Amino acid sequence: MKHQTVKLIGRDSEKELIATLLKVGKHVLLEGSVGVGKTTLALTVAGSLSKKVIRVDGDGRFTEQKLVGSFDPKIALEKGFTNDSFLPGPLYQAMKDGEILLINELNRMPEMVQNVLLPAMDEGVIQLPYLGELRAKPGFAIIATQNPREFVATSSLSEALLDRFEWIAIQPLTEAQELEVVLTHIPGKISDELRSWITQAVMLVTLTRSQAKIKRGASVRAAISMAQILEKELSTGPSKMNEDRFKLIAKTALANRIELLTGKYSNQPYSDLLDDVLRELFEALQTAVKKSK
Repeated sequence: MKHQTVKLIGRDSEKELIATLLKVGKHVLLEGSVGVGKTTLALTVAGSLSKKVIRVDGDGRFTEQKLVGSFDPKIALEKGFTNDSFLPGPLYQAMKDGEILLINELNRMPEMVQNVLLPAMDEGVIQLPYLGELRAKPGFAIIATQNPREFVATSSLSEALLDRFEWIAIQPLTEAQELEVVLTHIPGKISDELRSWITQAVMLVTLTRSQAKIKRGASVRAAISMAQILEKELSTGPSKMNEDRFKLIAKTALANRIELLTGKYSNQPYSDLLDDVLRELFEALQTAVKKSK
């Protein structure tokens, strides 16, 4: 994976810091909420340094063998446990080539898999059964991402592993920056009408992060999805967009991207819960729109 061309918005200081850390041989842990652009940031920095990225996505079913590599049983029977029968994993490949291993959501990896990284990060060395020692080529580095530690369905990284990383918090972009990000996903000329609806979509998504009945608000991905749907609706002929249509698109985009609180609302069907929350969100949106004019 080479030279990413994704436009990075509002991350200049983080980009410069990560580049500096990589240049002095450090490993980097990026922590931030879903959709704040951690992966895009890592890929952009790698591209600016002309570094290849080998990507792994965190998964509780991931094994040590998948990370390091394993022997092909059929070839091993014919040729033995040699380089010819070895199937390199992403860690092996990144170390061998002196490139960047990007691990998305490292704290979703099983602890034993995480521990495999320790000698690679400490000394740039791993021991391979039958093949012996692999020493990392200069330039090898790990960039890992994780969602905030308080998130459900994530585990905490060990103190030993955290001690090997330089930590950078990735904060959400401002509303204006998020609008700029969303607009980059819309091809061609953007009409005033479309821009107005997209602006409201971004405002609505931002409001989900402070609504009292929402445990986890939506990321910019929800606004991007809404914008793409709005663009298609407005490009198919005379505009039929109205407030009711906008609300339907918003519900479609937000339903799976927010997490509602339970408590006194827990006995209601999810669709009713969602309608209740969206009703309050739309009221807050109307107030925010009026204030912005």
